[in-house]
Amino acid sequence: MHTMALPLKRPYQQLASFIKGLRDPPESRLGSIVLGLMVFAETLVCAFWIFVFSSLGDGYAVMVMFPYAYLIISYTSLLLFYRFRRFEYFTFTQLVMLLVMPFFMQWIIGGFTASSGIAGWGVLAPVGALMILGTRQSTPWFLLFGSLIVFSWMTNDMFMSSALPIPRHTQMLFFLTNIGGVATILYLLMRYFETQKERVLRELDRKNDDLLIEQERSDRLLLNILPKSVADRLKQNEQRIADRYDSVTIMFADLVDFTRISAGMAPDDLIDLLSRVFSRFDELTEKYGVEKIKTIGDAYMVVSGAPERRQDHAEVMANLAIDMQRALIELAAASGKTLMMRIGINSGPVIAGVIGNTKFSYDLWGDTVNMASRMEHYGLSNVIQVTEDTYHLIGDKFRFEKREPITVKGKGRVQSYFLTGKLEVNESGAYERAAAL
Repeated sequence: MHTMALPLKRPYQQLASFIKGLRDPPESRLGSIVLGLMVFAETLVCAFWIFVFSSLGDGYAVMVMFPYAYLIISYTSLLLFYRFRRFEYFTFTQLVMLLVMPFFMQWIIGGFTASSGIAGWGVLAPVGALMILGTRQSTPWFLLFGSLIVFSWMTNDMFMSSALPIPRHTQMLFFLTNIGGVATILYLLMRYFETQKERVLRELDRKNDDLLIEQERSDRLLLNILPKSVADRLKQNEQRIADRYDSVTIMFADLVDFTRISAGMAPDDLIDLLSRVFSRFDELTEKYGVEKIKTIGDAYMVVSGAPERRQDHAEVMANLAIDMQRALIELAAASGKTLMMRIGINSGPVIAGVIGNTKFSYDLWGDTVNMASRMEHYGLSNVIQVTEDTYHLIGDKFRFEKREPITVKGKGRVQSYFLTGKLEVNESGAYERAAAL
């Protein structure tokens, strides 16, 4: 029993120190743990072999040398790795020992029968290489294992002729140990790997769920600043988005004298009032399926017919403008503030696209945009002013008042119209005049 003291001296502490000292990436750490478990299992097996051969007498002392040699080389390489952080050196040494030692012991004992197939322990080398090094690097180890099996089979008769006399009960014990030990170690290794795989899959599922949540959040943020169709094109890595539209309708709406109205208001109250106004306008743009381009201070810009083309863009914009006026009246009554608004509308061709690399902006360019802005700027409080181009598109569906030509900067004298109401459809399908706003 004294002979067991050396191989079993503090194996738990040594392996614990080995695993605790690892500072490699997760994949290397996993391989280190697997190899550490295999070394610990082999340590127990070597202790068993030393005990069995020592109990058979002095004639079997040569057999004791191999497990001792394995333990010395194994733990020496372990200490060297722990000192120099050379995991590849330690791995190679352990795999070589796991592969070669069982075959040497089988040859010395006397072949397959006498050793009860102790060479089967060598399969742990290619299995360990597979788990630690991966499929590609494990192939040579498996080929080496197969070559040693073939060599042992071809030379089995030669080794049998010099077989040591092993008692039958010892052979049966060897047989049980070899079959049961290898199967147990393989099962524990596979179970450990399966546990790690399930843990990794659960972690991946959690990260995928988090990623989906973040992606949905990013999509919502993107849709807050870009139309959906444009955002989809950006997500498909379209580098430049610039489109020409032959006919759209643009509206500018601006709160009249809002600076004076908001004077003396607390910042929170001011933001809350603007938020209620623009949130109501946003609801109306969604109702009519038009696109809000931006807000500039207390001004509001909307386009109909882009990026989604539609034939009724002018009619839809007129309905939106009328509803916005009504909504503002309701908000003014609820807030106790005198809220008024100028609205300007124009129809015509534009260029639309996305500018910016970090802070994206979908915007419109062209004379149509400038004229819509002029209609708002030269308009009257609580009046919807439209250009002649827009009037020609919807003049038979809405009620208008012709305004005296106005002088517009850069355009000279311009004819415009005040949109004052809708025309209802009677039973015959014709439009009839409705009450003015």
